[in-house]
This record gives sequence, structure tokens and C-alpha cells, in this order.
Amino acid sequence: MEILDNIPIHLDVEQVLKELHLNERREQFDVVGKLVEIANSVVQPKVVYEMSYVDNKNEDTVDIGGIKFTSRVLRVNLDKVGKVFPFVITIGKELEDRMASFDNLLEQYYLDEIGNIALGLIRNYLTEHLKKEYRIEQMSDMYPGMGDLQVWPITQQKQLFSLFGNVEALIGVKLTPSFLMIPRKSESGIYFPAEVKFTSCQICSRERCEGRQAPYDKDLAESYSNR
Repeated sequence: MEILDNIPIHLDVEQVLKELHLNERREQFDVVGKLVEIANSVVQPKVVYEMSYVDNKNEDTVDIGGIKFTSRVLRVNLDKVGKVFPFVITIGKELEDRMASFDNLLEQYYLDEIGNIALGLIRNYLTEHLKKEYRIEQMSDMYPGMGDLQVWPITQQKQLFSLFGNVEALIGVKLTPSFLMIPRKSESGIYFPAEVKFTSCQICSRERCEGRQAPYDKDLAESYSNR
């Protein structure tokens, strides 16, 4: 098990404006600049990950690190994979605490989106770290509860967290009874080596989703039931 807590991420005002689609509205520069400065001062990136071995591949289950996971898509994606990298990442709770102190709803929204951007930077850092550390050219990932629920049920968060023991003690992230994470700006999932890049968005038919990373591929989605 590895813990990364000295992660050199830095939010850039221009990049945040672009991500928020505000690069044409320069009057927002000072507001966003102030919020980015706050975020850079309070975000505390932390990661816990583990290199785990894959075993006992059945029709719709697979064992990872000795824990059984149920997902047809996950099992198929790991069909020729021997080791994977379960992970949990977070920006910490401090940004949420600061957000709650704001009365301006627009500034709350901006700060919330800045938190998402910071989480993405941590994710990118972990991706590059794993590629370099384990000499992997390309990786794909899957997240419990992301996209259509049948892809990988969110209830599987419990099994994923069990791979690490007490995640709250390790990096300050815990699960609610409904399997959501606290702090909210946290993510958990599994990275795995892949010759062809995969994202759950490709087999999720939900049309309206702000977090979509790739277009829906009906043929790919249907192929999982035949493999």
C-alpha cells in the first residue's frame, strides 16, 4: 500500500476560467482569481493506492486482492489483466468548509467547480505516477457507481475500501451508509493496464451528464453481454 500526500498540484487562474467557460468573460477574472487563491491555500491532496493481483475470473465476478467484486464490465475489462491499482483520492475537507462560509451562491458554485478541477489534477498526477513507477504505457480506469448503475454498482465501494482497511485514518475519507464519500471531492476506483483506452462513459447511455468524458458507444455497450 502506498500513500501520496506531497502532491505538487497548482490551480492556474487562466485554466480555471477556461474550464468554467468564463475565458470570454474577463469581468470574472478577479472573482475567480480570489477563489483560486483560496483553493490553492486549503486544498490538501492525498492518495492511497495498492498494487493488487486479479484472480478467480468468473462470468460476472472477479477477485482483486482476495476480495470478490461483481461487475460484468469489470470482469471483461480485466480478462487479460494480472494486476491492477485500486485507489482513493481526495482534495481534503478544507475547501468544503470554506465554501460553506460563502453567502454568494455564484461564488459557491465556482468554488465547487474549482474543487472538481483540483480533483482532476490529483487524478492526472496519480495516473502519471503509476505509469512511471510501474512502466505502463497506457491505463484505463473504472469507478463504482459511475455511469449506468449496472456497469459497476456503487455498493461495491464497500469492497473497494476494504482493500485498504481504515481509509479515513489513512487519508481522511469515509463512506456514508449510502456508499457516498466524505469529503465529497473524493474519488475511488481501479486503474488497469489496457491496450485500448476505456472509460465507463462509453457504455453509459445517460444523455445529460456534465462529467461525460467520452461519447456513448452502443456497439461497445452491447458487446459486453456477448463476451
